[in-house]
Order: sequence, then C-alpha cells, then structure tokens
Amino acid sequence: MNAALMERPQSILPQIQFGRVFFPLLPYDVVVFDLDGTLTDSQLGIYRCARYALEKMGFPVPDDAVLRKFMGPPLAESYMKYCGMTEAEAVRGTDLYRERYIPIGWKENNVFPLIRPLLKALRDQGAYLAVATGKPQKTSEDILRYFGLLPYLDAVAGPDDSDMHADKGDLIRRVLPKGYRRAVMVGDTAGDVKGAQDCGIDSIGALYGYGENADLLAARPTHTAEDTQALCALLCPDMPPRKGCFITLEGVDGCGKSTQASALQQRLEQFGYPVRRTREPGGCLIAEEIRKIVLAKEDGGMCPETEALLFAAARAQHVKEVILPAVARGEVVLCDRFVDSSLVYQGMARGLDAEWVKEINRAAYREGAPDATLYLRMSHVDAMARRLAASDPDRIEKAGDSFHARTEAAYEQLMRENPDRFIAVNAAQAPEQVTEEAFGRLFARMVERGVL
Repeated sequence: MNAALMERPQSILPQIQFGRVFFPLLPYDVVVFDLDGTLTDSQLGIYRCARYALEKMGFPVPDDAVLRKFMGPPLAESYMKYCGMTEAEAVRGTDLYRERYIPIGWKENNVFPLIRPLLKALRDQGAYLAVATGKPQKTSEDILRYFGLLPYLDAVAGPDDSDMHADKGDLIRRVLPKGYRRAVMVGDTAGDVKGAQDCGIDSIGALYGYGENADLLAARPTHTAEDTQALCALLCPDMPPRKGCFITLEGVDGCGKSTQASALQQRLEQFGYPVRRTREPGGCLIAEEIRKIVLAKEDGGMCPETEALLFAAARAQHVKEVILPAVARGEVVLCDRFVDSSLVYQGMARGLDAEWVKEINRAAYREGAPDATLYLRMSHVDAMARRLAASDPDRIEKAGDSFHARTEAAYEQLMRENPDRFIAVNAAQAPEQVTEEAFGRLFARMVERGVL
C-alpha cells in the first residue's frame, strides 16, 4: 500500500481490518479499477498525442478504429503491434507522445458519469479502493489528483516510465491488501479480466470503455456493466442518490458571465458532473418571452416597479420549471444571474425598496436559493467598455454611467453581506485565469458540501 495515498479521514481507516470485519452492504471489500476507459475517458488526449508522435516520426496515422486500440495497453506495445515500429522506434514514439502529453494531453480527459459518487459511496462503506493501470504511475497519480479522485484511493499501481511491458496481473497484486475477503477488478479490456483471473479474483468487464467488447466477453469476466449506472448497481447496491447543486453567476454588465458560464460548464462536465446551464431572465418558454420585453432596446416608458415584477414573474416560472427539477435530479445548475441581480438593478440601482424586491421574489428565495454565487468582480467602467466593444447595448446597459456605478457598489455590498455564499473572483484577469480560479474555488466548495 502506498502510504502517501492514504488520505482518508482517520475514522474510516480502522474499518480496513480484512478477515475480521464483515461488509454487509457491499459484495466486495476490495475494488481495483483500471484507469483509462474505466474511471476516465482519456480518448481525446491519447488520440491527439499518438497522432502527434506518428506525424513527427513520419509514420502513417491509422484511423480512429485502430487508435482506439491504443487505449489501455502500454503505449510502446501499441506502436509495435498496430504501427509496425521496432522496439527502438516505439521508445522514440513514446518520448514524442510524452512531449505533447505532459503539458497538455493528460488534461484532455473526462471522468465518466457517476464515478465520483461511486468512489465516495464505496469508501464511506469501508471498501478498500485501488487503481491498477498500464499508464505510467506518476502520470496516473497526476490525473487522479487533478480530477479530485486520488483522496478516495488507498493505492495506485502503474509501470514506471521505462517499463514498456507491464503485466496486469503483477500490477493488481501490487495493490491487493493482505487479508482481504472478496476482491474484484474492474476494467474495459480482456487484459484486465485475465489479470484478475491470474490473481484469483473476480472481474467486471466495463463494456462502456475502449476495449473490444467481443474480446472482453471472450475472456469471460465474472460480471459485465453496460454503463456506469450498471457498475454502481453491481458494486454498491444501496448507493445514495446524487446530490444536486445550484450555482449562480453575478457581476456588472460586461464582466464576462456568459464566457465563464460556458467554460465552467465544460470543466464541470469534464470532472463528471451533469450540468444544466441556464440564464435569467429566461431559461424556459414563458421566461424567455418576458426577457424580450425587459431587455428590449427601447423601454416603452416601463417604470421600475413593472420591471422588477416582470423579472420576478420570469424567475418564479424558471425556478419551478427548470431549477428545482434539475437540482432534484442531482444536476449542477449554472445560472447566469438570479435574485441578486434584481436586488442590485431594480432595488439598489433603480432606488426601489430592497425589502419589497425581496418580497416579490420570496418564492425564489424560499425554494430555490443558490448554494453558491460566483461574483465576477470588475470595475463597471472596464466592464462596460468590454461590453460595448462586443455588441450594441440593450435597454438596461444604456442606463448611463451613474446607474452602472450604483450596480457595482450594490454588488460589493451584497458580497460583504453574504460572505458564506459569495465567491469573489477578479474578472479583470485573462479569461483562462478567471476560469482556473473560479473552478478551483467552486469545486472545493462543492466537495466540501458533498456535491459529487
């Protein structure tokens, strides 16, 4: 067991007393996973890096059907088997592959749906969890750490960078603890199944992975899983339902909310979360019709009270029709603006009574309050310059500098009044830096609150 990987709470460690503790809720007390094609979808990064190396060496690039076979086995073996390389050429190909993979390719990866909550549920019920992979060990640990999966694992085994012919059975033996009762290997290739058989343990063939299903089934796994939902049913029959989360994005006009909402959706999905992205006003048919009225380029004499009531009406429909059902399904809802915008724009900036604005939005507060609000903090002057450079302003954006100065001051006030909910990020940075900081802090908050 790799002691550096033992990051579990101390209250869980004493449960790992194999041979003396019975695990009534779990069919297996030890679960060993493959990485690529089982825990993560690494296809994009592997394809791109393999192509990069082949093109650099002047070898023909095979089609995707052949490149798919690169998933799982040691890379050098695939170069020799499918591209006709000598062992020396395969070593060179591996070096070139890593030339792109180390800075970029390893992050071109996605955690499969339900994997994160499955690992958490297994760990909470006392199972010993490990990874045995043909991918180099350091790279594997980096990937697992980056995607937040490493804390759920007791051990990771993979070949070192110089080992071109790692045996799956040997890798599995390296992570099996002493005194276990019932162990299983989960993987997507025939090699994973044969490795498990070599170790005398059960196997689950992950049919959703990259291995050829015919080969996988021919190896005769103990069980098969068509998808990760089926895998959860096999490994953790009483797994609790996934917890949803409601995240709002706020800030002055032009701060980059739409850009960041798109980037955050991509990152959350990459980490295995189901995401529902929406906006206000809007997000459903009725609310979108109201949006056309309140954001028209001409106001038609609309008074502040009417504007506030229209926003509240759109929000009430949005909460009932979209937000609450999505959170109940275990999704992460990312919403561009919510009640805070009404407090800022219709309340503090328009001069309406804040308590009245809260009252007309009471249903949204009571039933659909955000779990976290990402506040993209930026000077209203800089934000509006950016906004006007992109397209023509709508009715609210044309309200004038003093109005937008009040919106900035109002957001700063809300941030001070709601420190536990607001996550303030400097939106004047480059968009990529904003995304890195915003996602890092949101992900930490979600894990802290059990949103997996």
